[in-house]
Amino acid sequence: MNPVWIISKKRDGGELTDNEIGEFVDGYVAGEIADYQMSAIAMAIYLRGMTPRETAALTDCMLASGVRLAWDEGCSPLVDKHSTGGIGDKVSLVLAPMLACCDLQVPMISGRGLGATGGTLDKLESIRGFRTDLSLDAMRKVVVSVGCVITGATADLVPADRKLYALRDVTATVPSIPLIAASIMSKKLAEGLDALVLDVKFGSGAFMKTVESARELAQSMVETGRRMGVPATALLTDMNQPLGRLVGNAVEVDESVAALEGNGPPDLMEVTVALGVELLISTGRAETAEKAREQLQKTIDTGAAREKFAKMVAAQGGDLDAPRTVAVGSEVLASRPGFVAAIDAELLGQAVIGMRGGRQQLDDALDHSTGFEMLVRLGDRVDANQPLAHVFADNLFAEEGRERLAAAIQIADERPTVGPLILERVG
Repeated sequence: MNPVWIISKKRDGGELTDNEIGEFVDGYVAGEIADYQMSAIAMAIYLRGMTPRETAALTDCMLASGVRLAWDEGCSPLVDKHSTGGIGDKVSLVLAPMLACCDLQVPMISGRGLGATGGTLDKLESIRGFRTDLSLDAMRKVVVSVGCVITGATADLVPADRKLYALRDVTATVPSIPLIAASIMSKKLAEGLDALVLDVKFGSGAFMKTVESARELAQSMVETGRRMGVPATALLTDMNQPLGRLVGNAVEVDESVAALEGNGPPDLMEVTVALGVELLISTGRAETAEKAREQLQKTIDTGAAREKFAKMVAAQGGDLDAPRTVAVGSEVLASRPGFVAAIDAELLGQAVIGMRGGRQQLDDALDHSTGFEMLVRLGDRVDANQPLAHVFADNLFAEEGRERLAAAIQIADERPTVGPLILERVG
């Protein structure tokens, strides 16, 4: 195989065969194909796209580059969810224990913050002692004993994606829908799942800024799952404002615990339950959406989900009851009366990074105590000097956080039209 021929074929809009895709991926992982050649084909894919068959073939080849989790025959259905990333998105922390209480097993492999969006692993590491670097054997043991686990990917899990993603990050090819779909689906399918649900976000705080691009990505991932034999559905959810009220690391864990105790913000619970409903129906654990919602709500009402989360944390070395430090708070005030007309959620994520709650460099140490609390939502009426948010940061970074927050919240004379939180289902 001459990699130049494959690059030129995709460059000119041709459809690659399964064998061509497989040889290219295998050659890259083995070091026989250079970074510059993989960069070239990534750019060709970015510009020319891929058919559903090509995307599924790429996913399969990336999946085959590493090990897959194996499970015993007759175990409870294995499920997971994936979010394309947002501000204040703490759904995984709430949903995983709820699902585990519904006779499902959740081997959730999660990531760190990417761009302005927060990372599930970063949030969990604000819990004293919590380990996110479990081996595959340790991961299996936690799933079998507790029912759910949330940890990072190991080095032997989808190594092709790890190499390719690092390259995409420095070659401006991250926003390619086929490459995004193959990256996400290869990691999730390596978990050995029976069903998957995808939370594909759109809006100012999402990677997909428009509904159209979010829908295209959702359709690509759902179709890839179908071709790979794993039932997948997706929900398009609005990320034009933070999900929940608290954004950061320790504060998001606190809000997640509150949600598991029955005191979660309505928007957070709406998305969490809707995603859970998809998985209960996909696995046959519920016949209707209404019955699925009842099952999920029962895990909150009885305290079972809160207890399950505490067991998962303990199994991963953490102490959920240990105090989590939150920095001193200060207020951001409205400069004028009116309505909250727009919120630049991406700028809010950048505010957390500026307060050292996210990374500017790969090896940055995080300050888990920083973050903010939103006191208003889109469409709310506000008065001049009314508090819009609390900023949690020490004096060194608090001013920068307040400035970014004030810039992110737009106040106008007219009340805006606020769309539904969950726009549509793809499946």
